[in-house]
Amino acid sequence: MIKRNQKVVVAEVGPRDGLQSFPRWISTEDKVRIVDLLSDAGLPIIEVTSFAHPKVVPMLIDAEAVLERIKRRPGTVYRALVPNKKGAIRAIESGLVDEILGLLTVSETYLKKNQNMTLDHAINAAGDCFELAEKAGIKFIMAMGVTFFCPYQGIIADEAIFNVVNKLHKKGIRRLYLAASTGMENPIHIGRIFSAVRDRWPDLELGFHMHERTGMAAANMFAALNAGAKSVEGSICGIGGGIAMPGGMGDIGNLPTEDIVNMLNRSELDTGLDTDLILTTAKKIETILDIPSRSFAARNIDIGV
Repeated sequence: MIKRNQKVVVAEVGPRDGLQSFPRWISTEDKVRIVDLLSDAGLPIIEVTSFAHPKVVPMLIDAEAVLERIKRRPGTVYRALVPNKKGAIRAIESGLVDEILGLLTVSETYLKKNQNMTLDHAINAAGDCFELAEKAGIKFIMAMGVTFFCPYQGIIADEAIFNVVNKLHKKGIRRLYLAASTGMENPIHIGRIFSAVRDRWPDLELGFHMHERTGMAAANMFAALNAGAKSVEGSICGIGGGIAMPGGMGDIGNLPTEDIVNMLNRSELDTGLDTDLILTTAKKIETILDIPSRSFAARNIDIGV
């Protein structure tokens, strides 16, 4: 159960998840400026970039250049996504990442249609990435995308979720987050799954990544925290979060970091972050990207009151 002053880690994924599908190229210089602003705001984890193949994620082809140029704040973990073993090797050889993020989707249909691989293949690839990170002395966390609802097959069966968690656990992975990738999830479902995973695998460190589509993202976040999640992920200004859907790319936004911090702080949970500073940071990043923030907090000038 959530308790007053409970510590909640807020991870920032905007520089990677937000910019990888941005509608126009963002220069290396601006990417560095964005990461530096997020560092100055005190965010404990920043997902800076991806070591995916440049043809797959062309917006992040400057991964090494960005990581080389950012100002590193003591206490902040600079994370990068690796989609496979080649990406993990590239990230490790760069010597520039504090943490590696692996990724798969629980939905086998989604995996087959969008990544042309089986679930067992994806789990084995995750194990390979984890082993490489372990040998290199780099922290590793696993993302389980499309965990609760799939745009192709609907609600994911509970046992299908537990099957993936169990196989990752057998690979030695002890840190993972479950992602509500479609925004179609509900708090009862989220709470039930997190409670069951916590009970079955008490040695796991759990996090939650949520997308907004039906107005329930915030409720889903609190349900996950109430059921044992220790960290949540947001994207500054709500950028990114789109996923492949049957009819094309779905514009399903990440929950804005400034809203997450505002909600958690007002709920008397301990984020270690200053709401006004995060909001000021979002305003500066709005200017760099030339976009309006999707957040409620951005519309409230007196947010600190």
